[in-house]
Amino acid sequence: MSRRDFLSQPAPENYVAGLGRGATGFTTRSDLGPAREGPSEEQIKAAVAKRSAQLGLTEGKETDGNDEDESRFQDPDNEVGLFAGGIYEKDDEEADRIWKDIDDRMAKRRQKQRLVLLSAPLQPTHVPLSLLPKHVVYRAPADGQITDQAITCREARENAEREEYERKNPKIQQQFADLKRALGTVTDDEWANLPDAKDFTGRNKRARQERHERFYAVPDTVLAAARDAGQMGTTVADDGTATEATQSNGTTTDFAKIGAARDKVLQARLDQASQSTSGTSTVLGSASSIDPKGYLTSLAKREGVEQSIGDIDQFRRMLKSACDSNPTHGPAWIAAARLEEYAGKPVAARNLIAKGCKLCPKSEDIWIENIRLNENKNAKIIAAEAIKANPRSVRLWVEAMKLETDPRSKKKVIRLALEQIPESEALWKEAVNLEEDPDDARLLLAKATELIPGSVDLWLALARLETPQNARKVLNKAGKAIPSSHEIWIAAARLEEQLGEGTKTSVMKNAVRFLAKRNAMPKREEWIAEAEKCEEEGAVITCGNIIRETLGWGLDEDDDRKDVWMEDARSSIGRGKFETARAIYAYALRVFPTSKTLWLAAVDLERNHGTKEALCQVLEKAVEACPHSEVLWLMLAKERWQGGDLDEARRVLGRAFQQNPDNEDIWLAAVKLESDNNEIHKARELLKTARQNAPTDRIWMRSVAFERQLGDNEAALELVQDALQLFPTAAKLWMMKGQIYEDLGRIPQAREAYSAGVKAVPSSVPLWLLFSRLEERNGMVVKARSVLDRARQAVPKSPELWCELIRVERRAGNINQAKSLMATALQQMPKSGLLWSERILHLEPRTQRRTLSVEALKQVESDPTVFVTVARTFWAERKLEKAQNWFERALVLDSDIGDTWAWYYKFLLQHGTEEKREELVSKLRLVEPRHGEVWQPIAKDPKNARKKPEEILKLVTASLPS
Repeated sequence: MSRRDFLSQPAPENYVAGLGRGATGFTTRSDLGPAREGPSEEQIKAAVAKRSAQLGLTEGKETDGNDEDESRFQDPDNEVGLFAGGIYEKDDEEADRIWKDIDDRMAKRRQKQRLVLLSAPLQPTHVPLSLLPKHVVYRAPADGQITDQAITCREARENAEREEYERKNPKIQQQFADLKRALGTVTDDEWANLPDAKDFTGRNKRARQERHERFYAVPDTVLAAARDAGQMGTTVADDGTATEATQSNGTTTDFAKIGAARDKVLQARLDQASQSTSGTSTVLGSASSIDPKGYLTSLAKREGVEQSIGDIDQFRRMLKSACDSNPTHGPAWIAAARLEEYAGKPVAARNLIAKGCKLCPKSEDIWIENIRLNENKNAKIIAAEAIKANPRSVRLWVEAMKLETDPRSKKKVIRLALEQIPESEALWKEAVNLEEDPDDARLLLAKATELIPGSVDLWLALARLETPQNARKVLNKAGKAIPSSHEIWIAAARLEEQLGEGTKTSVMKNAVRFLAKRNAMPKREEWIAEAEKCEEEGAVITCGNIIRETLGWGLDEDDDRKDVWMEDARSSIGRGKFETARAIYAYALRVFPTSKTLWLAAVDLERNHGTKEALCQVLEKAVEACPHSEVLWLMLAKERWQGGDLDEARRVLGRAFQQNPDNEDIWLAAVKLESDNNEIHKARELLKTARQNAPTDRIWMRSVAFERQLGDNEAALELVQDALQLFPTAAKLWMMKGQIYEDLGRIPQAREAYSAGVKAVPSSVPLWLLFSRLEERNGMVVKARSVLDRARQAVPKSPELWCELIRVERRAGNINQAKSLMATALQQMPKSGLLWSERILHLEPRTQRRTLSVEALKQVESDPTVFVTVARTFWAERKLEKAQNWFERALVLDSDIGDTWAWYYKFLLQHGTEEKREELVSKLRLVEPRHGEVWQPIAKDPKNARKKPEEILKLVTASLPS
C-alpha cells in the first residue's frame, strides 16, 4: 500500500485549523453542516490544571472563573504566552520536563560562580570593570572605587531589568487601572442611562446609493460619435482626394474627425513655436455648477494660503524643534511667527514672537517683527520695550518714529534717538527729512557735519541748501574732511556748471589728478555711471567733462580701446543715456579721428536720437576727417537734399568729386539728384562724363536704365549693346537687353538675348528665370520646362529654379508632377523657406497647412518667408491676433524684404486701424526695402522709377493674390 500524500493524510488529534494564530471555528450559512469543533471544555480545564501544577501552583487551589487571566492582556507584539491557549499533549509535557532540567543544571552551575567577598578595597585602575565577570553586578560608590562588599548575582540583575522594562512598557490593564477604579463608583442607574452607539450602516448605504445615482452631462463628442456610428459618406477635398475610406471589414474611417483631433495638437505646437504668451484659457466642464469668475477671484484672494495642512504641520514641528534647541536664535522665532501668520493664525504668531522677544531681547529683527505683527497702539508699547532693551539700535528708533502719525511726535522721537546715538548718519537724515523749513534743515545739517565729518551725503545735502557762494565753502570743507571722495568733486563740478562756469574751469581735471595721487581713483565703469547720473539730473556739461577726463583711465594703448569705447556707448544708448554716448563717441573720435566705424556710429546716434542740425554737423566733421569715404559724402548730400537745400547738396557732391574723382557711387548719386529734380539734360551729361571717367558696368547699367525711364528704348538698346561689348559677363546687362526687346514686342530677339546671356553667364539665376517666363508667357511650356532643366544642371542647388519649375507644372495643371518635384527638391534643400511656402500654400489641401507649417518651422528655424506663410495660414482661419504676431516677427527677422511689408499692409487694410497702417508706412520710409519676389520687379519697373516707397507698397499690395 503506497503512502498517501500530505494533503490526503488525516489531521492530528484535536487539530483545529488556524488555532495557533488565533483563529477559531465558525459556521456560515453557506456551509452544509456544522463547522469543525474544537477541544471540549473539560479537556481545556484539565490541560490548564496540569500546566499550573508544573509551574508550582497549589494542587488544591480551584480556579475562579471570574479571575482575570493576565495573558489576555498580553502585548500582541510580545510572543510570551502566545500558545498558552493551545492543547497540552504528551509531547509538550516531555519538552517542558527537558527544558526544566536544563534550567536547573544551569542554575547550579551559576551558583558555583557566586561572588566571594573581596578582602580589600579594589581600585578601578587595578582591575577594570570591563574585565570583571558579567554575571555579577557591581555597584560602585560616587568616588569611583569598588568597596569590599559584593552585590547581587544574575537573579537580582534580571529582576531589576524586568522591573525597569515593566515600568517603561506597562500593560494595558495597568494603563487603565485608574479608569477602572473610577468605574466602581458608577451606579446601576447611570449604567442603564448610557446612550447606545449610533448605527452608521444606513447612512453609508444612502451615501453609496446617492453616489451611484449622481448624473453628469454627456459631452457633445459622445453624442456626435453615437450619431455618426453608422454613417456612410464621402468628402472630397480640393485636390480630388477622398477624406474617408472603407476598411476591409466594412467599417468606415472618418479622416475629417481624425484631422480635427490632429488640429488641436498642431494648434498647441504652433503656439509653442510662436513663443507667444498673449494669454491663457480656462476650460470648465459643462456640468460644473461653480461660477468661474467668482471661483477664480476667490482663488486669487487665497493666494499664499493654499498650502497643505500637512506641510504646515511639518514646518511647525521643525521650527518648534529649532526654537527649543536654540531658544536665543532670533530667526527661528521670526520664521515660526511668520508660519502662523501664513496659516491664518495672527494671535498665535503674536504669542510666539512675544516669547521670542523675551528670550532674545538683543535681537533687532525679532523686535521689528513683533512691531509689524501688532497694531499701532500695542506696537508703540513694544517699540518702547525694544528701545529699553536696545537703546543704541538705530533701526528700532526709526521704527518707533514711523509709528507716530503727526510730525511733531516724529521729531520728538528722532531727537530722543539723537541724544542716545548722536553719531548715527541715518538718524540725522531722518531728522533733516522731517524738517519743512530749509533754514532748520540747514542748521541740523551743519550740526550733523560737525559730529559726523566723514559722511559724504550730509556734506552734499548741506551744499545743496546753501547759496552758491556758501556751497563752495561747504564743498571745500568737505574735500578737506574726506579727501578721497569723488562725489564731492563731481558736486563741485556741477556747482560750477550751475554758475555758468562749467566750460571754463577744470574741476574734473584737478579731481582726477588729486584722486590719482591718493590711489582713490574709481574704475572707468563707475565714472560712466556717475556721468549718466549727471545726465539724468540735467548736468550735461558735467557729464561730458567726466567722460572727457576719465574715459581713457585704466586702458593701455595696446588694448583694443576703440571696441571698448564703442561697447560703452552702445550700453549707454541701451539705457537711454544719449548725452553720455555722444560724449563717449566724441572722446573716441579725438583718439581715432580717421575711424570710419566710429564716425558711422556717431552719425547713427544723431540720426536716431538727435536733431537734423546735429546730424549735419557730425557729417561735416566726418567728411573732413575721412575725405575718401564715399558713404559719408553721400549721407551728407542726402541729408542736405532731404532738408530742401538742393544747391548745398550739389556743392557737397562737388567736393566729393574733388576728393574721389573716379568713384562710381558719387557719380550715380549726382545723377539721381539731377534726375529726381527733373534736370534731365544735366543727368544725361553726368552719365556721359561718368562713362568716360569711370567706365564701370554699374555706370553703363544706370545709363541704360535712365534711358528706359525716359521711354527711349532705342537709345537704351544702343547703350546696352555697347556695354555688352565691354562687359560680356555682366548678367544684368543681358537681362536689360532682353527686357528692352520685350518692351518693343520683339519676342524672337528677346529670346535670342536671353539665350546668349545664359551661355555667357550660366550661373545667373535671375537670367534663367526671365528666359523661362518668356517662353511660358508665349505658350511654350515645353520650352520653359527645358530651359529650367538646363538651369538646374548649371545651378543644381537653387531653390528659386526648383520653385519656378514646380510652378510651371502647377500652372499647367500637372499637380502630381509638381508634388513629385517638390518632394525631390525638399530632399535636396530641406532648409529652403521658399519651397516650404510653395508647398504649404499651393500644393497641399487647406486642412494640412498647419501640419506642414509645424514641420517647416522645425526644418527652417528663422526664415521670413515661412513666417509670412504661417501668418497667412492664421489669417485664413480668422485668427487675426496670431496672424499679426507672425507678420511682425517676420519684419523683425528681415525688414529688407518688401513682400513681407506688402502682405502685412494688406492684412491691416482688412483688419487693422488707420493708426496702425500709418505706423507701418512710417517704418517703411525709414527701412526702404529693396528685395522681394514681387517687390523687386515692380520697384525696378521704369514706370515706377520716381515713385516713393509708400507708393510702391500700394502697387505691390494690389498685385498680391487674394
